[in-house]
Amino acid sequence: MIQLAYNNDTIRSMIKISSRQQNIYKYITANAPVSNKQIVDYLSTKKKPISRVTVIRDIENLISSGLVKQSGKGRGVVYQEVVASPLLAYIDPETYFEVDPDNREVSFKEFNFDVFDLITADLFAEAELSELEELNEGYRQRLKELSPAIVRKEYERLSIELSWKSSQIEGNTYSLLDTEMLIKENKETPGHTKEEAVMILNHKRALDYILDNKDDFKNITVAKIENLHQLLVKDMDISRNIRQHAVGITGTKYRPLDNEFQIVEALEKMINILNKASINPIVRAFLSVLMISYIQPFEDGNKRTARLLGNALLLANNYSSLSYRSVDESEYKKAMLLFYEQNNVRFFKDLFVKQFEFAVHNYFQI
Repeated sequence: MIQLAYNNDTIRSMIKISSRQQNIYKYITANAPVSNKQIVDYLSTKKKPISRVTVIRDIENLISSGLVKQSGKGRGVVYQEVVASPLLAYIDPETYFEVDPDNREVSFKEFNFDVFDLITADLFAEAELSELEELNEGYRQRLKELSPAIVRKEYERLSIELSWKSSQIEGNTYSLLDTEMLIKENKETPGHTKEEAVMILNHKRALDYILDNKDDFKNITVAKIENLHQLLVKDMDISRNIRQHAVGITGTKYRPLDNEFQIVEALEKMINILNKASINPIVRAFLSVLMISYIQPFEDGNKRTARLLGNALLLANNYSSLSYRSVDESEYKKAMLLFYEQNNVRFFKDLFVKQFEFAVHNYFQI
């Protein structure tokens, strides 16, 4: 069994999807609209015959999960996938990553410029955004009520945890306690490389810069992204400018753009979307983390830059920033690979939303 996060207006619950239900869902998405009989016939070719009652029960579970919808009446009832955007189509990560990178069926081995036409279309339902806005309003109210000293202390705590987790996602082996000691007392932990300490301290400096210049990030430019990247890779033997050569990504057939002019073109397309006033700041932050990671504009440090840029957009608009403290780094990487290879955002969206909720519930509490 796998678990799927599901939003129903203001309630988030976990729905279990069996392997048979996954097969039904895949069949519906590939052949919709389909009838009960078609589904029963399909399943019967896979394994032993399955009763119509069992199939109906499975379909009802898919309907209640928000994955499938029903139309028609009586013998004319048919089913089809519920998806606001093709980027949100359901893919089971557990099954997907059982296949090794060289044998996975990858839909996009190269950068897909068409994705820009899809990333702002219904990725977040109004009910989802309303729920997140309500949560954030609580954060805003608490900020007003807390003393300046408490606010500073909480930002320090968040910055320590962000510096630790964001670095850990990139392979850094410092523990959270070691990270706290490094940031607070500038004490490096024996047994770790100098580069690991520099990576962590650069995160802290970058977040401090954002906090001191929040208004600068109400409008994004290529230069501002480059400046943020420079803070994150300082003293790390990493080129600071837009890369002019190809880069590879471990564990995937996907290869980012290798032409400097196309990289800048992709960045500018992304920036035009991020600067639209009509887009909710949470969505802007989500898209910035996703798209900087996908474009890979720099030689290294792209995902770090993406996470910090996302936080800059949130803070500029008085939204809670993310520490990613509770995220599993393996799940984070899988979510990114699903977007690289399939242009599918469902897994990463769920991860991002959970981290936003975690941040609101765990920082700046009275």
